[in-house]
Amino acid sequence: MSRIEKDQDIVLLVDDSPESLGFLTEALEAAGVTVLVARSGEMALNIVQRVVPDVVLMDAVMPGLDGFETCQRLKSMAPLAHVPVIFMTGLTETEHIVHALESGGVDYLAKPINVDELRARIRVHLANARRAQSARIALDAAGRHLVAFGADGTVLWSTPQATKLLESSSLDLGRADRLSPGFLHWLLEHGDGAPGSGFDLEIESGPNLQFSFLGLVGGAEYLFRLSHAQVAGQEDNLRQHFSLTQRESEVLLWIARGKSNRDIGEILGLSPRTVNKHLEQVYTKLGVENRASAAIKAIQAMQALDL
Repeated sequence: MSRIEKDQDIVLLVDDSPESLGFLTEALEAAGVTVLVARSGEMALNIVQRVVPDVVLMDAVMPGLDGFETCQRLKSMAPLAHVPVIFMTGLTETEHIVHALESGGVDYLAKPINVDELRARIRVHLANARRAQSARIALDAAGRHLVAFGADGTVLWSTPQATKLLESSSLDLGRADRLSPGFLHWLLEHGDGAPGSGFDLEIESGPNLQFSFLGLVGGAEYLFRLSHAQVAGQEDNLRQHFSLTQRESEVLLWIARGKSNRDIGEILGLSPRTVNKHLEQVYTKLGVENRASAAIKAIQAMQALDL
């Protein structure tokens, strides 16, 4: 998917009513917004295959694919996960509003639409979405293995590094039956959300995965650091034994496992140059001059600690 390279925000307007489309398109374009129009849910899904909008205005009731189902499908697409969907509906019963929010919408407006209110809500949700997206991009760039759960056990998002680690353990983020139970049990036991707690996920074909709780983000996202449970324990012990930083202990552990700087960089999301800088500090703290000696001391320390 790609997006149009323009300064204006892009709004995807999904409504089966020509009158509504005409009225809203005119109002939004007057506010400097680029408007893409879809008269059905199916057409909206086709459009987002080519262009990623900044925000979606979704009519709830349409023939064929309704707005609720369309929103769910949009939110299942990774490039669209961060795009806010605002529902427009004449249905004001509580159950319909709840349905809109459960489908992935962030807000709703009752018809007939007040244009000033619509513009204000678009501005607010665009700003919120961009802040959240910027934070996640920063996390991705930092090479962190992070996963965020919703209170119902749904995986809300994960960094590319965490996704790769899950896939290497033959796990799919969509497999709620594998990922949700451990989180929900943790939530029941640690409802206060105290950082430092977590849970393990047993893997048949390799080391277990460890989910370490980092904190509650935005009041609704439970953020965890993901790692191999075995690796996590080894990192902690090496760090304490040699007075290393967390990153230095990670680098040393992978050196002991015979990985090159390039390999370690890919595993930890670091450049080879950064890996080398950490390695120089490791040599100093271990009192060695090369990676072979560092690996030997690390292996001896892990054996002594019965890891």
